[in-house]
Amino acid sequence: MPLKRLFERVLLRPADLEPSRDDFEVVGVFNPGAVRVKDEVILLVRVAERPREERPGYTALPRWSNHGELAVDWVSNEELEPVDPRVVMRTADGLVRLTFTSHLRVVRCGDGRSVEEITDIRFLPGSELEEYGVEDPRITHLYGRYYFTYVAVSRHGAATALALTTDFRDFSREGTIFCCENKDVVLFPDWIDGAHAALHRPNPATPFCRPEMWIAWSQDIIHWGHHGVLHGGGADWETGRVGAGTPPIRVPGGWLEIYHGSRHTTTPGAVGKYSTGALLLHPENPARILRRTPDSIFEPTAEYERSGFVPDVVFPTGIVETDDTFLIYYGAADTCTAVVEFSREELMATLVAV
Repeated sequence: MPLKRLFERVLLRPADLEPSRDDFEVVGVFNPGAVRVKDEVILLVRVAERPREERPGYTALPRWSNHGELAVDWVSNEELEPVDPRVVMRTADGLVRLTFTSHLRVVRCGDGRSVEEITDIRFLPGSELEEYGVEDPRITHLYGRYYFTYVAVSRHGAATALALTTDFRDFSREGTIFCCENKDVVLFPDWIDGAHAALHRPNPATPFCRPEMWIAWSQDIIHWGHHGVLHGGGADWETGRVGAGTPPIRVPGGWLEIYHGSRHTTTPGAVGKYSTGALLLHPENPARILRRTPDSIFEPTAEYERSGFVPDVVFPTGIVETDDTFLIYYGAADTCTAVVEFSREELMATLVAV
């Protein structure tokens, strides 16, 4: 049963941001990392762009050059086959390309319920492993720094990389921490029994099982091991994909993880509906699930969640606590950034023992 929305608002739409180049257009501003810094909420938002130009019989496939500049490959439509709204496949070898590319932008949101400033501060692709863009940041405060994971997309696949900042002006890259194909990596904000923990989503090409979310451990946040399965999508709403959403937060009784799932679809070119659930993980051993929501608690119902670049998507990527509520920041239909507020008491009450 979906939770009651105490507050909801679209914070950013594509028209709110200027493209990186005049001949490009912003098609999505979504999937934001979120964190409270002193007395304000800061977002690190994914900005997706594509060329404005259209050439009959050709598809524009953007990428970042080795010099950090946008470039465009024009490929004959006869050589391509559409996969979904985001991806095309080369018929000659079965390899895919994105129809857009992404970078990250810093946005300041004051109390977290409205945008105060869309800054000019950008986190741009910076290596061969980020050739097709950087996506979906998740921010965790550790040791007085703000670490964020993000998806690095290139001709080698989709990997997860790590960066950090102290002021959201200057950034330091720590490199790839989970190789291809792995997304939705979130860091726990504290030591747990002498180690750091992270949730991640392997995306195997051979579907031996339903989609799963895994947990891993590290001494230095860079090198990860002791991998294990945490949760496999079992409900109808999470049969297509399942993975971490927001970074876990400590609550009475354990760690609260707000996660996403998508419904499996057999419709060619379609992406199944994305919804949201929650897990309560053991405080000393988060590889153990204590409670979970048996059904989704947050589904696409608003117009801006139902229609867009990829319809029927709510994708949570940031969480900020207030005294008695949670502000959840999410991507809506792979197009907009939005925020929704839920009662802490009501959300916790939806968790049942497993």
